[in-house]
Amino acid sequence: MSVPGIVQSTLDGEEIAARVSLGSDDELFITPTRTIVYRADGLLSDESADEFPHDADRLTISEGRRKTKFTLEYALDGEQTFTVPGGKTDDVLHPVLAGVLNGNGISDPGETVVKTYRFSELTLIITSDRLVKHIGGAVWDGDYEEYHFGDVTNLDFEDGSVATQIVLTANGRPQRIKAPNEQANDLRERLKRALFDYHDVGSLEELNEAVGEDDESAASSEGSVDFGGGVDPLDADPPKPDDHDVNAEPTTGAGSTGSSDPLANGGRDDTAAADTHSATTGTDGSDSQSARSTSRTASATDDHTPDRDDDTTAATEAETGSVFEAAETDASAAGDAVAADSDPNGSAVATETDPELLERLDSLEAAVDRQSEVIEQQQQTIEQLIAELRQGR
Repeated sequence: MSVPGIVQSTLDGEEIAARVSLGSDDELFITPTRTIVYRADGLLSDESADEFPHDADRLTISEGRRKTKFTLEYALDGEQTFTVPGGKTDDVLHPVLAGVLNGNGISDPGETVVKTYRFSELTLIITSDRLVKHIGGAVWDGDYEEYHFGDVTNLDFEDGSVATQIVLTANGRPQRIKAPNEQANDLRERLKRALFDYHDVGSLEELNEAVGEDDESAASSEGSVDFGGGVDPLDADPPKPDDHDVNAEPTTGAGSTGSSDPLANGGRDDTAAADTHSATTGTDGSDSQSARSTSRTASATDDHTPDRDDDTTAATEAETGSVFEAAETDASAAGDAVAADSDPNGSAVATETDPELLERLDSLEAAVDRQSEVIEQQQQTIEQLIAELRQGR
């Protein structure tokens, strides 16, 4: 098909990457740097060719019953708009958006845009090298997110009655994207095919095996305490302390607390640590309360050990799940280590704190802080998803 002369003179030697018929003799031409909208002679207008550079900062579309308006915003030139028939919206959006990604340096030379999806205020763009996601009223602007296929370490899909959830793990973090079931199958297949072609595999199992992190790397990243990849399901029945972890019988001699209730001092960690502190400082049983207070300050896990006699704190432990279960396990090991230094008659022996134990406690405290940040981020994500679902109604 020949190119109109007015368009040919506008090209300045550039090649036409794509062209879309707009009805009658009107056409849209896409070059690497701009979109050219050609209008043929009409009863009320002359032949014209308008140019829209691809280095726009923002792309917005407004759909009406018969026409769709495309608006490109530029830092210096302001807004420029053109309209296309409503039935041509998707045909035009795909190559124009591909040109904008290329014009802003998001896609690389030779990288092709496979498909563009719009779900309410969520736009997903699959290219041959990456997945681009944008949330908001605009189809695209500077607030986009991208996940390069070279950084992907796992791909999974979770089917639902209304929507399908795509779980794409990139840079060590899972990204969850919901797509309505009407278009989810098409999205699933195109995303899988793009990833398969990029990594030269033939199935989802081969992909996850090829891009998955090896056991050695995973163990190194987890460190000495494993808190998992996210928040565990709520634990309605928190674990109870084992009888062998606390001294049920009253002890006598230096450092004795004189109490048989293992929860009276806030848990087994407090009792063992307080006994050691009392023996080391030389205080008698009357000062055990002060010793327990000091041990709580020194222990990295005491601030996170819930009192199981308090309903409110028990609920908090249920929400955080495995985080504090892991903390309790290490704290129990610390209590056992201190108890091992006591004599058979119950008198604590003054000993130096094991440096390796202190290091483990410091590592545990840092890990708990990191997990708290993850919980906050996930809470923000949940709130954002709820807001998006409400807007979608």
